[in-house]
This record gives sequence, structure tokens and C-alpha cells, in this order.
Amino acid sequence: MPPSDGWYLLGPFIAVALVGFLAAVFWRMGLQWNQVGEDPLRELCEGRESYEGLAIFGDAEDYGLLCPAAATDDPAIADEIRGLLAVAGIRSTSAARPDGRLLVLVFPEEVDEARRLVGGSPAL
Repeated sequence: MPPSDGWYLLGPFIAVALVGFLAAVFWRMGLQWNQVGEDPLRELCEGRESYEGLAIFGDAEDYGLLCPAAATDDPAIADEIRGLLAVAGIRSTSAARPDGRLLVLVFPEEVDEARRLVGGSPAL
């Protein structure tokens, strides 16, 4: 038999009030889930579908921990170079430069060995 004084309703009421309070705080902060905000970069990039040329660190040539070992214009050649490096046990990846060329990237410890293996790669 439920108590007749109504204390059993206090827990759910506090939970609903807390969720409502948090929703009001988030709404006031501007964190609406269904509202599409304005994009200040959209005006700068009119006519483009993406934000080309923008990088997280401001430098488009920053590849984090990786260093370029070879550069090429042909994706097939980049895959060949990566295959050659994989056979030698050197981990590599490729990245596109803003000018359209592909770079084969390796870790700094393996750059010299990778460049020796690649040999005739165009200048970076």
C-alpha cells in the first residue's frame, strides 16, 4: 500500500526539475540541437564546396609527426613508392598538397632510409 503523504513523488519530481533546469541552461547558452548556426567562413569561401587552403595549425604544409620522403604528380607512382617502402618495412602514407601533388610521408626516424630507397623522386 503506497504511503498517503506523497513523499514517493519527490524523487521523480526532482529528476524532472533537474532535467528541465539543465535544458534551460543549455538553451540559454545557445546549444540548441536543431538550430543551424551561421558559418562565418562561408562568406569567405563563396563558390567553393569546401574550405580549401585552411588548416588546423595555419600551415598547409604541416603533417604532424610525419615527414615527406617523396613527391609525385601521379597517384599510381605514389602507390608504387608506398609498396616499395612497405617491402622494406617502412610504414608510409600519402597526402595531397594544395598544388595537387602527392607526398609520401614517413616517420622522421625513417626519412633518410626511405629517400635512399626512393632515389629518383622529384624534389620536394
